[in-house]
Amino acid sequence: MSSRVSNDLEKDEEEEEEEEEEESVNPTEVKMSQIVMPCHCNHRQELSVGQLLKWIDSTACLSAERHAGSPCVTASMDDIHFEHTISVGQVVNIKAKVNRAFNTSMEVGIQVSCEDLFSDRHWRVCHAYATFVTQRTNSGKKVTLKPIVPHTQKEQVEYSVAAERRRVRMVHDDIIKDLLSNGSIQTADSSAVCNAVAAEKTKVESVELVLPPHANHQVNTFGGQIMAWMVNVATIAASRLCQAHPTLRTIDMFTFRGPSQIGDRLLLRAIVNNAFKNSMEVGVRAEAYQEEGLNRHINSAFMTFEVLDDHRKPCTLPRIRPEPLEGERRFQEAIARKKIRLDRKYIISRKQGEVPLSVPWDPTNQVYLSYNNVSALKMLAARKNWRLSSEKDKVRLYTLEQKSMLSFRVEAEVDVPAHRAFSLLAELSNRTNWDTHYRECELIHRVDDDDFLYRVVTPSVRYGAAGSPTSAGLAEGILQDFILLASKRKPCSSGDPYVIALRSVSLPTHPPTEGYNRGEVLCAGFTILEAKDNMSLIRYYNQASPEVLPYISTDIAGLSSSFYHTFCSCSQYLTKNRMQFTSEEQTGQYQATNTESPIRENEAESLSVALHSTQL
Repeated sequence: MSSRVSNDLEKDEEEEEEEEEEESVNPTEVKMSQIVMPCHCNHRQELSVGQLLKWIDSTACLSAERHAGSPCVTASMDDIHFEHTISVGQVVNIKAKVNRAFNTSMEVGIQVSCEDLFSDRHWRVCHAYATFVTQRTNSGKKVTLKPIVPHTQKEQVEYSVAAERRRVRMVHDDIIKDLLSNGSIQTADSSAVCNAVAAEKTKVESVELVLPPHANHQVNTFGGQIMAWMVNVATIAASRLCQAHPTLRTIDMFTFRGPSQIGDRLLLRAIVNNAFKNSMEVGVRAEAYQEEGLNRHINSAFMTFEVLDDHRKPCTLPRIRPEPLEGERRFQEAIARKKIRLDRKYIISRKQGEVPLSVPWDPTNQVYLSYNNVSALKMLAARKNWRLSSEKDKVRLYTLEQKSMLSFRVEAEVDVPAHRAFSLLAELSNRTNWDTHYRECELIHRVDDDDFLYRVVTPSVRYGAAGSPTSAGLAEGILQDFILLASKRKPCSSGDPYVIALRSVSLPTHPPTEGYNRGEVLCAGFTILEAKDNMSLIRYYNQASPEVLPYISTDIAGLSSSFYHTFCSCSQYLTKNRMQFTSEEQTGQYQATNTESPIRENEAESLSVALHSTQL
């Protein structure tokens, strides 16, 4: 076992210890354990990915049907990244459970781990998210799913973030088109490649007859079986390019376009679309047909392969020379998919603390930055270890300690409807009306109806003579600025909060400038929940880095109540503008009014450095 696996074992064990504290029985959870036999393996005595996909699909389907109480079929599968291989004699443990139900579809989360029976060690192999839909009843009606009720902190996080993953899936197919049409991807000159292998040499075509063992209890071909056949032809295509045995690393997000039944002939075609330095992309298309009739497009998938040397390091691969026209199109689209693949892995798959603060923003990664922005705030809000630090007139300050990270939450009920509070707070430029630490707030770019880029100017914070935070803007005339991505979301279903998430990004058009200290925001924002009597529960979150912890220490220690004055100012602003609806808000385009709320001078002087000096 490699040192990389050993390190992952330690990380996984730490995660398991955290999860053990909140273990509970989930009614949709299904577990499968399989010992890897030689018949499941390839020539290297490692579990074939095709066999693993069949086990994954079966487990996920059983979980979906347990929740639905009716037959279900696989609709789509998100990206799968295989972190480790599994050897013969080891045990594969698969756990699947429904994260969230959306009317007639549901997201199933799948965790795959490996167990070594001789050393009693466990490590993660991959995780995946699959979407399942219910089959129609005999009368042709769709089955409406009952909602999922999360019980543990982890389930609450998955439930909340599932709405964001669904949002990404819905725009997935359009991202490559936008990349290519907008010229965001530089066109590569495929004809200039010397000693390149002709793409035609990697072509594979194979036909499979769907027999009863390949079908599920609904007489439809198992989605996992189709994926296994696709992996088989993709592996052959990759082998023809590298003249070696390749290792499958990732399968991109894909959708099943239609069903296949017993008696179908499945036509599978594969070809290497592009080869990069250490990896290659193989495209696979599956079509079904009967003895008569046209071919039906079942599925298309894109898989990334590597070739490993004796030290398990990726080898340099030969280049590919694409076919004219269609081959050139696939060649260029593979470059775009590689860009998207890196964005998803770099921004989405990593934990929040592993993502650099100011990720460069551009239109090609906007979808994933927005996802990361909102999901990070939802994950922070779902934590259950918040501790009440202080309270004054029902305005409460909570703290959460996580290793080297300290987060805080300020909350209170406000006599304003939740949708109105959302419309006012979502317009960040109006924060200057209630937070005097917002000197300026400039809208740089309206990305779409839900995402905006702002430049915010605030006073810097330094220590005073007594060791307490003071405004450097008053003492030294130095200002601090931030480039923020603001992402807002309306509730996906009843009980969900309104969300306004903030995080730092970097823009080439707005580099750090002289006279300003460039600040950073890791994770901050508001959640707004409907409360009784047409009121709303407003919570402000901020994940502070170690460098800014001293700025809020006086509030946390109970030596100051500056957070209280800031929240009171916010409440006054919301109440004053409670009934001032704009025409844009009535049509769903929320815009806040520019009416300033009165702030008494003594309150202004003691306004919180909590929201400002703790990185917004």
